[in-house]
Amino acid sequence: MMLEGKVVVVSGVGPSLGRSIALRSAAAGADLVVAARSKDYLEVVAKDVAALGRQALVVATDITDAVSAAALVESSVDAFGHVDVLVNNAFAIPSMKDLAHTDESVIRRGLELSLFGTLRLSQLFTPALADSAGSIVMINSAVIRHSQPKYGSYKIAKASLLAMSQTLASELGPQGVRVNTIAPGYIWGSTLQGYFAHMAEKYGTTSEQIYQQTAAATDLRRLPEPDEIADAVVFLASPLARAITGQCLDVNCGEYHH
Repeated sequence: MMLEGKVVVVSGVGPSLGRSIALRSAAAGADLVVAARSKDYLEVVAKDVAALGRQALVVATDITDAVSAAALVESSVDAFGHVDVLVNNAFAIPSMKDLAHTDESVIRRGLELSLFGTLRLSQLFTPALADSAGSIVMINSAVIRHSQPKYGSYKIAKASLLAMSQTLASELGPQGVRVNTIAPGYIWGSTLQGYFAHMAEKYGTTSEQIYQQTAAATDLRRLPEPDEIADAVVFLASPLARAITGQCLDVNCGEYHH
């Protein structure tokens, strides 16, 4: 029960990592505020949280909109009286084009979500987090560890997010707020499973063969599952990490070393 009595806000809650973060936080004793643009799936996650004996507030939120983001903060504090953890998990699928063929508007959209939207939410929650000596956990990506073709616009957004996170750690530390980052690689959830199935059909092979080929690049010869990423989030949000801030923890089964 590492988060017993805590209130955790998770943005960008979807059927893979966002859901796992919410449920693993609830299993660790936290009540949840779950946020995403679409409210329908949030209701499903809220029921799963309730099944674990915890409360969940559903707030449809667009973090790129200042009014919507402010409403999330107000709703969270009104419902629970305090907020202890903010998990910035909002995600947008990258363009997957090399930079020579990427329109700058695509890069701007990535920055609007990953950088400016996340910064906006972090700024708005800072007073509540300072009151509770809480923490922020940013969900980044292993794209910051490589420069593979066609990931350029995504890397620009995520590298900017990392730099911002480190600066926030220095700025908010005197208020007792910790800021840390999780950088997952491949996540063996529904999105990746669907992608592997598509690739298997396209190239006349099997999902298992694509999985084995991909996992061969990791030290553990497997891909991490959403709950394993979420457990790292819970750790960084918990008192066990009370002396850790400004750090980026790679959770990738040893695909990259940092």
